Amino acid sequence: MGIFTRLRDIISSNINAMLEKAEDPEKLVKLMIQEMEDTLVEIKASCAGAMAAKKKVERALEEARKRAEAWGDKAQLAVDKGRDDLAREALLEKRRYGERAAALEKELTQSDAVVEQYQSDIMKLEDKLNTAREKQRVLVQRHTHAQHRKRAEKGIRKVDTSGAMVRFEQFENRIERMEAEADLVNFGKKPPLESEFAKLEGDEELEKELEALKATRKKGEA
Repeated sequence: MGIFTRLRDIISSNINAMLEKAEDPEKLVKLMIQEMEDTLVEIKASCAGAMAAKKKVERALEEARKRAEAWGDKAQLAVDKGRDDLAREALLEKRRYGERAAALEKELTQSDAVVEQYQSDIMKLEDKLNTAREKQRVLVQRHTHAQHRKRAEKGIRKVDTSGAMVRFEQFENRIERMEAEADLVNFGKKPPLESEFAKLEGDEELEKELEALKATRKKGEA
């Protein structure tokens, strides 16, 4: 099973579990990112192990090549000294280390492929993480906005369904009725005596002003 296939299985399992419980979307996104971060740590650790194994193979390969070369030199020396028996033994050792080197070269090729695959997986997962974190920021903002709107709509609906507006109208009608009753308190009531005299005095002043205007008019005509 590939690392991303396993990651999808883990995330899908947790998402489905949270959806069944109707969990908070923000928690869901955080869980997904946490799973990806944990997997990234695991991949990096595996990659580091593969790189260390590759170094070990490289050292073993270098040693095998040196040993093969050294036994080749010894075989040549034995031939020069007329020791064919030692030359044969040296050539056998050279062959053995040559075969060892060939096997290590294949192992090194495989190690290179493993390390490259891990590095590729790390780059892909880091890209996915960056994208997920950006989406998390946007989704959290949208979720917060949606929660505020939901609370506002609930508040409006609560006011509409609780009869609050009806009570406000009733209270307003009651105040208007009280104001009307206050206006009717003195309706049709005979004005007090002081008011009558004040009215007479006002009428007398008016007549004086009228007579003064008439006198001025006659004087002008004369």
